[in-house]
Amino acid sequence: MNQRPGNQLFDAYFTARDMREVFCDQGRVQAMLDFEAALARAEAHVGLIPQAAVAPIEAACRAEHYDFAALGEAIATAGNSAIPLVKALGKQIATTAAEAERFVHLGATSQDVMDTGLVLQLRRALELIEADLAQLGATLSTQAKRYAATPLAGRTWLQHATPVTLGMKIAGWLGAITRSRQRLQELKPRLLVLQFGGASGTLAALGAQALPIADALAAQLQLTLPDQPWHTQRDRLVEFASVLGLIAGSLGKLGRDISLLMQTEAGEVFEPSAPGKGGSSTMPHKRNPVGAAVLIGAATRVPGLLSTLFSAMPQEHERSLGLWHAEWETLPEICCLVSGSLKQALLVADGLEVDAERMARNLDLTQGLVLAEAVSIVLAQRVGRDTAHHLLEQCCKRAIAEQRHLRAVLGDEPHVTAELSAAELDHLLDPAHYLGQAQTWVERAVAEHSALTA
Repeated sequence: MNQRPGNQLFDAYFTARDMREVFCDQGRVQAMLDFEAALARAEAHVGLIPQAAVAPIEAACRAEHYDFAALGEAIATAGNSAIPLVKALGKQIATTAAEAERFVHLGATSQDVMDTGLVLQLRRALELIEADLAQLGATLSTQAKRYAATPLAGRTWLQHATPVTLGMKIAGWLGAITRSRQRLQELKPRLLVLQFGGASGTLAALGAQALPIADALAAQLQLTLPDQPWHTQRDRLVEFASVLGLIAGSLGKLGRDISLLMQTEAGEVFEPSAPGKGGSSTMPHKRNPVGAAVLIGAATRVPGLLSTLFSAMPQEHERSLGLWHAEWETLPEICCLVSGSLKQALLVADGLEVDAERMARNLDLTQGLVLAEAVSIVLAQRVGRDTAHHLLEQCCKRAIAEQRHLRAVLGDEPHVTAELSAAELDHLLDPAHYLGQAQTWVERAVAEHSALTA
């Protein structure tokens, strides 16, 4: 019995559909059934069960054969999803091959089924996340190069600072994405492993055939066989969730920057426009950053979910009571939130609308004050640091008090004009000439992205 993936009102906004399909009821059940089918093949491979039992077991390992609502009711009594599923699987097999039913789930425990099923889901989730991260990295790389020399006001403590470039800002977003891609690559060997330990983690029920079966099962599922079962050692899952938390935070940073640049008072960079996007129910003029809202929302929600996984790590002995249960919906929800954030980030990054003229006007809002440092640095080399700093400070105060451009005030100050020519002052007060290594940072971020993608 199929269930339509994603039946929540906000799913289309906060979650990518393909990720919800991974973690919907059908996705969860199918992953557990994939474990059971692979276990039968592995045990037949080593001669523990008859080869003839494999085909009936495999035929029954199809999620559409099962009533998810009934399974859900049974879970409330059984305490986990594997117990009623294995019972239902046995009944399904018995309808066509009664002899094969006795070989189902042989030597495994419920957590083997659920944890390995989860790993199979996470492998697919990883593929989706990595694909979106790679696409986002490529888009940000293109945008960083496009705007590498486009000046805008740097902002520290939400106040205008010295000029930066839009490309440099985008390169910062790109660098964070690249590092998260690297982290995901590094953790794969630790995450994509089989869980197979039987009742207490010893595989005693399988005797001398335990390790050959474990090897064959891992090969069947294309997972690595770890050094030992990890029923109550949850660092693998929490490491993955932590990287997802970093991704959510990095995307939240992107969303925060975009939303601030979209503010009416700034009006420098915008999400792509579309009919009906970002409107208000009462104000026709509004253009709200609806994509950025998802990025910021996910970055706000994921840390709380992540704290649940950390809190669930000190699990008791060989099987946990309650702490394991706390993971079941938490990690899938993190995956879904990050997937939705990535989809929105892709839309935002690909369609950025940039108003370079507004950036230039905003850079001049302080009438040259943001370039006081540039003048002070050069002047310090001629009259000394303290003298130069004090002189520029007084000129800045005068410019503010008299509502004049700093260039005009400096041009009237004999202690300045004695050291700096009019041409030098004009050059120093041009934002395009005080961008430091912004271009270099863009080139490095793009190169690192390209190296990872190659």
